[in-house]
Amino acid sequence: MTRKTTAVVAAIVTLLAPATAEAAQPGPVRALTQAAHPLRTTEPGRDTADLRALGAMIGDAQVTGLGEATHGSHEFFAMKERLFRYLVEQKGFTTFALEMSWSAGLRIDEFLQTGTGDARTVAKAALAGSPWDREEFVHLIEWMRDYNRHHPARPVHFLGDDLSAPTVADEFFGRVTGYVQRTHPESLARLNELYTGLRPIDDVYAYLAKPLAERQRLAAQAQEALDLVQGLGDDWVAQDARSIAQTAKFLTIDLADPASVATSQRFRDEVMAQNVVWWQRHTGAKILLSAHNGHVGYVSGDPARYPKTQGSFLRDTLGADYVATGFTFDRGSFLSQDESGTWRKFTVGAAGPGSNEDTLDQVRHQDYYLDMRTAPAAARAWLDVARPTYDIGTGFPVDPADIALARSYDLLIHLHSVHEAALARP
Repeated sequence: MTRKTTAVVAAIVTLLAPATAEAAQPGPVRALTQAAHPLRTTEPGRDTADLRALGAMIGDAQVTGLGEATHGSHEFFAMKERLFRYLVEQKGFTTFALEMSWSAGLRIDEFLQTGTGDARTVAKAALAGSPWDREEFVHLIEWMRDYNRHHPARPVHFLGDDLSAPTVADEFFGRVTGYVQRTHPESLARLNELYTGLRPIDDVYAYLAKPLAERQRLAAQAQEALDLVQGLGDDWVAQDARSIAQTAKFLTIDLADPASVATSQRFRDEVMAQNVVWWQRHTGAKILLSAHNGHVGYVSGDPARYPKTQGSFLRDTLGADYVATGFTFDRGSFLSQDESGTWRKFTVGAAGPGSNEDTLDQVRHQDYYLDMRTAPAAARAWLDVARPTYDIGTGFPVDPADIALARSYDLLIHLHSVHEAALARP
């Protein structure tokens, strides 16, 4: 073989090496690689060409859920802003929904529409103490307000879809009683009577210290108040009253009965889904729904505590108009609460053998996404089996959960590594 021939053969071998190596990979990895679309970055404000395929996967869905595998990783939060910007600018989305209280969401949305105050102060007041009291969410709110400044005819909105405790303060009740006083003063005395003992629900621990029978009576009064307000003609005020009734009912949890925890968490996920659907149907908005993986997906990693998820309720109601996207990561750092309840940094190494993340991280793209509904058969078969998966909420340490990815989500975004989010500055 001549030197020239040898060089040509070497060049061919080099050219074919990636494909040959890929062909030699185990079936799931090869099939996952075929389905994967590389993600260039999670940071917002850059070219979005790499998101076009993801946009096509979301399609015409009216609500798309975007999870997070931890409540405290920068990349998950940054990617939410990046995708929301893309969906706003390219697919007509106008609402960012978050698993925070309805009343706190209204506070942020008022700032987005009026510009009164500044993003940091508003974010701090609405998000203090929550997993989203982070610089990444201050940045998102700043972008949303700037967008509205330049697009007054098509503004974006912020929705809090969760129960309103512990931020249901007296002024939130005032939204309901004030409306009744202005428009139906003859009903005000009865409404105030029904809300006696309920307001303000600003200290959940103190409220839960009330006897169960009293909490059940107050929940019944809150429902009667909602029934009264619903007949007065303003759907938005009625939704405020509904939020109060939802919270009061949630707080009838029987602390002496462990089984009531699952019942209350199922109710919470149902409420979050109902509030998202209410917003979508009353505004016509397309919504990016942000929550933990366990809420946006169809199957919980902890079914004993979360027997039915928000994503499952949304699929029941919206069908194909809801698309769920889960996040996975192989290693890195995040913020979570330790056993004392203090938010601090934790770090985990590479996911262990047999986990979902260990195989996902063998795909040749460092960060990528895929549509599990249309992946090759070998990938779908692998994705349909439950395996240990990082599923980290507000507390750590916690054991990995057994999750079948394809049964939990429609789409999946996998990141090689993450680092902790930044606590919001005062």
